[in-house]
Amino acid sequence: MSFFHANQREALNQSLAEVQGQINVSFEFFPPRTSEMEQTLWKSIDRLSSLKPKFVSVTYGANSGERDRTHSIIKGIKERTGLEAAPHLTCIDASRDELRTIAKDYWDSGIRHIVALRGDLPPGSGKPDM
Repeated sequence: MSFFHANQREALNQSLAEVQGQINVSFEFFPPRTSEMEQTLWKSIDRLSSLKPKFVSVTYGANSGERDRTHSIIKGIKERTGLEAAPHLTCIDASRDELRTIAKDYWDSGIRHIVALRGDLPPGSGKPDM
């Protein structure tokens, strides 16, 4: 790391220390796709948690692998940090039964807030059945 970047980082650390507890903010994260990205995510969450965000959210993809990662990260945030964790729940490509199952699983895990979204329509699809 260059001297310039070290100075920028120190200035940012000082600024964060000065505003701690004085701002109203939330953070949105993407589920990591690799173990290296997951390490970066947890470092970011640990660092940003000192700002005491009102909540943090984790995005939600249409494929089940990303859904599982969202669920795992959300539960981890709740358990490791105590922060209010709100998973995204994209409804466009899921049945009502699937949505109920997902919501119940979050509820059973102590998650009480969800960012519910319609989601993007798949290419070439018509009007959603909602």
